[in-house]
Amino acid sequence: MSSNNFSQTAAFIWSVADLLRGDFKQSQYGRVILPFTLLRRLECVLQESKDNVVAQAEKVKAMNLPEEAQEKMILRAAFTFETNTPKEKKGLSFFNTSPMNLGKMGQSDIKDNLENYIQCFSTDAREIFEHFKFDEFVGLLDDANLLFKVVKKFATTDLSPSKVSNHEMGLVFEELIRRFAESSNETAGEHFTPRDIVRLTTSLVFMEDDEALTQDGIIRTIYDPTAGTGGFLSSGMEYVHELNPKAVMRAFGQELNPESYAICKADMLIKGQDVSRIKLGNTLSNDQLPADQFDYMLSNPPFGVDWKKIEGEIKDEHTLKGFDGRFGAGLPRVSDGSLLFLMHLISKMRDTHNVDGSVNDGGRIGIILNGSPLFTGGAGSGESEIRRYILEADLLEGIIALPTDMFYNTGIATYVWVLSNKKTSERKGKVQLIDGSNLCGKMRKSLGSKRNLMSEDDIKLITCTFGHFEVVDARELDKPAEQKSNRGRQSSTSKTEAPKTFASKIFNSTDFGYRRLTIERPLRLSAQITDAAIESLRFAPKPLNAPMERLYNEFGTTWEQDSYGYLAEVETEVRALIKAEFSELKEKQIKDLLDSKLWLFQRSLMDKAQQLQTAVSSNAGGRDVVSNNFNQFDITMKGAFKATSIKFDAKEKKQFFDAVSFKNPEAEPVVKKVLKETAQPLYGSFNYNGKVVEFQQDGDLRDNENVPLDSNITTTELIESYVKREVLPHVSDAWINADKRDEKDGEIGIVGYEIPFNRHFYVYQPPRALEAIDEDLALVSDEIMSLLQEVRS
Repeated sequence: MSSNNFSQTAAFIWSVADLLRGDFKQSQYGRVILPFTLLRRLECVLQESKDNVVAQAEKVKAMNLPEEAQEKMILRAAFTFETNTPKEKKGLSFFNTSPMNLGKMGQSDIKDNLENYIQCFSTDAREIFEHFKFDEFVGLLDDANLLFKVVKKFATTDLSPSKVSNHEMGLVFEELIRRFAESSNETAGEHFTPRDIVRLTTSLVFMEDDEALTQDGIIRTIYDPTAGTGGFLSSGMEYVHELNPKAVMRAFGQELNPESYAICKADMLIKGQDVSRIKLGNTLSNDQLPADQFDYMLSNPPFGVDWKKIEGEIKDEHTLKGFDGRFGAGLPRVSDGSLLFLMHLISKMRDTHNVDGSVNDGGRIGIILNGSPLFTGGAGSGESEIRRYILEADLLEGIIALPTDMFYNTGIATYVWVLSNKKTSERKGKVQLIDGSNLCGKMRKSLGSKRNLMSEDDIKLITCTFGHFEVVDARELDKPAEQKSNRGRQSSTSKTEAPKTFASKIFNSTDFGYRRLTIERPLRLSAQITDAAIESLRFAPKPLNAPMERLYNEFGTTWEQDSYGYLAEVETEVRALIKAEFSELKEKQIKDLLDSKLWLFQRSLMDKAQQLQTAVSSNAGGRDVVSNNFNQFDITMKGAFKATSIKFDAKEKKQFFDAVSFKNPEAEPVVKKVLKETAQPLYGSFNYNGKVVEFQQDGDLRDNENVPLDSNITTTELIESYVKREVLPHVSDAWINADKRDEKDGEIGIVGYEIPFNRHFYVYQPPRALEAIDEDLALVSDEIMSLLQEVRS
């Protein structure tokens, strides 16, 4: 059957929609047409052995066996002829024990007859109709007096194997799925990946094995953990069939949505696959193919979907199983589960060596992801650790940037990741990035958010560039410029559009890695004991500082010595004031404000501070003296404490020093402790006033530096040369925090990985000349003046 013929067959079947129009929504047509197409195909396939199966069913029924045993015995009688040659008799994996068929339904009692007919199918086939909710739509058709007409239409459609082979029927069914998906734009993206993207991804994954796939007796497996309606599985089988019609491809998949699952399972059944390998359920929380590994894996998981509902199961597997499970490398943030699907696929890659040591073919992955997995998460985060695992294990072959507006339900930027555990020698330690974001043309009619379409030439350019593993400098494409709206005034010197280019670059895997250093700087404080600083101690630190000051001004100015801080009598007014002006306070904090103990504690601290102020002022020869050396000020305060016999606990001491000190970049650095070691300024031990000391760190000045990895030198050389070159010339008192180390290699700095795709392909666009901008402004001014003149006249 030619492509034209299968399209004609699909169009003929889809013409049933003419009967449905008016009584059903356009988005419901597929819910009727797809199950009826499956039903007609199944009964045509079963026609050859119909009498044998019915007779066998009668015999088995009398044996009173369990259902599973009955099905196995009945299956022995089910067969078909793939051609008109009886020698090519083929056993089937499904049956129907009813002597009825669509042509014998009759008009009276057709609803009951059809429902009984469905119930006579074997379990796997019957389950498909259940997930289609076929009985519900049969009822709707019957209510609309359309059931007999639809049944009659399908009963006269010849879908027998002698006329339409499994492969051809698969193409017909795929075309019907496509029509169904495109007729319900709003949900199409959840179940159906556009065919151009499917073809591209399939080609990228399979092309490396073209030679192997042409060999006689070849058997391969293909898997999609987010199978949808089975587009990727069908595309993989079609790709191999074109190379080698005798090759055996065994399809495996799992799908969460029951309707999509039914469509996928129906498609696989039509193609002659063992549909028991297609599973229903959540792949991440309930992997129903836990022990299986596969040769090829293709997936288009949902973009940016959170996994909060299954957070417990995922975290348990990560914690308890580690790398023996699927998620040992790390866990992404709960708001985006894309990388969980990628790790799941990696765990399913066929090993390159068998248990006995013999060589195996390994596995390949093609997965479509949005931009988030490329760069989200800094060093040490779950996302970064996943990228680190993939790149350090040398699994990533390449990433291809797709055009925007390629999918039915989103217009965001997307990327195809290609992974393999059997890289060719030239690809080892390398990653190829291809910018195909301009390889598309506009569709004549948009389908949901899908406005762009990749042509066969576009797909060929990407696959050839990837297959040849070649570097392509940015070259301009022969693509039409974007059409601008002709509404409103158009600038005569409009901004020049960036050229549409295509490029390919090859990197070392380590080029995407970096070591995040924590850079510290010393705390520099000045100190001054002023009346205002002392008075501020009347109130507790934030967040109670402002509320206490407000309450004191409102109620506390008349407090007597023995009633200081007593607010019980005005609690109602206090609570009203707090609710109106400080609504962010929690109940515990409000209770603290109402408790006189807090007020008395702060007044006591203020009184002690005033005594210290007097002692320090007399020793310093005057009040309000500013000290730019906090180390010396601390010594002075120790003397004042000793002279006045005043003692502060840790809380009081911190609050006092916070009140009388302030940051000053011109002040001396604050010494944290004296060290008994040789000075190492790069790591925070400095020669200072004849001693080796460690300075107090200033958290506000703390910074991070991402140092690109370089496998040719040691980590010490890497970070020290970087800091000397990039940091110290700008901040000479900075040092490396050697306590911040990577958990895996124990070296200073935390290793991170990101793939800044757009940065590598950025093309500089020079700004417009000032003369051109001035010309534009002059034209606009002239136009405005002309319009104003018209108004005046």
